[in-house]
Amino acid sequence: MRLGDDIDDHCSRCKRTMDHSVVSMVGEEVVKVRCRTCNSEHKYHHNKTGKKEMTAKEAFDKLIASMPGAQSEPPEAGKTERKKKKQQPS
Repeated sequence: MRLGDDIDDHCSRCKRTMDHSVVSMVGEEVVKVRCRTCNSEHKYHHNKTGKKEMTAKEAFDKLIASMPGAQSEPPEAGKTERKKKKQQPS
């Protein structure tokens, strides 16, 4: 690894794994990187985050939930609610 080389790392500003350029090294160890998307410099995180990446299903569910008029839960098949008619006395 050399200064200016491309490396993947978790960007603290973008909050995602992005392409970075190596900015600072101590010996053979990368110390600082610059995000090639937002140009922010930060220490090298070794592409580790405090939380796991979302799966495709989790991302889809989150997107659907954020849409206006979205249902919180899908309706269960075969169950319909019917109002009971009041029977009038004869």
